[in-house]
Amino acid sequence: MDLDPDACYRAIQTRDARFDGRLFVAVRTTGIYCRPVCPARTPLRQNVTFHATAASAQEAGYRACLRCRPETSPQLGAWNGASNTVSRALALIEAGALDANQDGGDVESLAGRVGVGGRQLRRLFLQHLGATPVGVAQTRRVLLAKQLIHETDLPMGEVALAAGFGSVRRFNETFQQLYDRPPAALRRRKAIGAPANDAIVLTLRYRPPYDWDGMLAFLAMRAIPGVEVVRDGVYHRAIALDGAAGTIAVRPIGDDRLSVAVRFPKPSALPRILARVRGVFDLSADPVGIGEVLSRDPDLAPMIAARPGLRVPGAWDGFELAVRAILGQQITVVAARKLAGDLVAAHGEPLAATWSESGAEPGLTHTFPSAARLAQADLSGMKMPGARIRCLSAMAQSIADDPNLLSPNASLDDMVKRLRALPGIGEWTAQYIAMRQLREPDAFPAADVALMRALTDADGVRPTAEQLLARAEAWRPWRAYAALHLWASLADEGAPPIRRTARAA
Repeated sequence: MDLDPDACYRAIQTRDARFDGRLFVAVRTTGIYCRPVCPARTPLRQNVTFHATAASAQEAGYRACLRCRPETSPQLGAWNGASNTVSRALALIEAGALDANQDGGDVESLAGRVGVGGRQLRRLFLQHLGATPVGVAQTRRVLLAKQLIHETDLPMGEVALAAGFGSVRRFNETFQQLYDRPPAALRRRKAIGAPANDAIVLTLRYRPPYDWDGMLAFLAMRAIPGVEVVRDGVYHRAIALDGAAGTIAVRPIGDDRLSVAVRFPKPSALPRILARVRGVFDLSADPVGIGEVLSRDPDLAPMIAARPGLRVPGAWDGFELAVRAILGQQITVVAARKLAGDLVAAHGEPLAATWSESGAEPGLTHTFPSAARLAQADLSGMKMPGARIRCLSAMAQSIADDPNLLSPNASLDDMVKRLRALPGIGEWTAQYIAMRQLREPDAFPAADVALMRALTDADGVRPTAEQLLARAEAWRPWRAYAALHLWASLADEGAPPIRRTARAA
């Protein structure tokens, strides 16, 4: 990523919040790297260099500032504009692909998942991010550990596991090397320990504006009974990872942060849980930059102005989203939601009583059934056509056979082709899964009736799918956000729901 040094220096002189998460400033005289909004005295121009990522600064030998805390900066995806290979690899790293507690957690395995060799992946990372894949993963672990030290009372051993370190010894050595002190010395309050079932509460930053009401309305309309609850401005859900279950609760605090309360018995799963929360709530988006591109279209401009913080809601789990899509074929959102609730009640895993006793939101009773469980389940009792039941069973078997099938392993076009080969998945659904699960900002279901209706001209003429696709070329690489704005414009007008394949998802 190219950074104009003069523009960057002006940004830190004025502590311009628009650059927070976009760049980091490294100070030669102190060996520290900071956010552009750091309250410390602005260093001299000749003493600073600029980095697009925290990993780049850390790999260059700098340590994170204890005052502005780079680990709390919004993750704006500084790799936007980088190669698709780098973007996909970063998404896998964020999900824990290089953590010591994951099988095959090495660069060669990661490179194989995105279709390149290890040497090429390292070269691409250095070119676009200024750091190697291992350096990016190491920085991610260190910054999460530092946030846990500052914001929780977890014992240091649990901090090490929760941040993805393979051992407490490695954790201590890393902090001693980076900060010239043990990790416990960074804690500014006395640790009191934490009961096993107590919540770990962390803050996740994003770049405002954020249409929180719009996001909650979207999630509430589709909340699966027993698995999700939206109440009093808070999103709750039951989660399952690595054979264990727990809950999360997400709420906004201020105008640039979310509070995430995690109750889960395995601390090592925390990085993946946080990564999924970031995906569900699209926290890495840059709404200002996206809005600037989309506002060039005269029809989209008023929609952007009306909802400047609109995000693309993500999915907690790819299999869950695929099931929702199949259940929602040709029926309304409300009907699909009820079917999903019936499926969970019949085949979901009951949430352990200990979690409800520890303060989980009433109404959370089950985790969503796994692919392996549904592949073996008798679904004949479900009130839906037999062809749809066969699609569900076949989809479940496909994911059970290849758990990485819905991971960001290929380009958008390749992933859409792969998804369309699955039972019950057409072009619309493939684009929808790419948009919400694979976090592809350019995914676009051009054949959607609602999108065409949203662009009806003054004479009542709607564009065809081919015309819409051609027009959407100017919206790249943010076509998914354009789709959300078009859908939202119909909701604002009180339009009735569309009975469209996978629309209920």
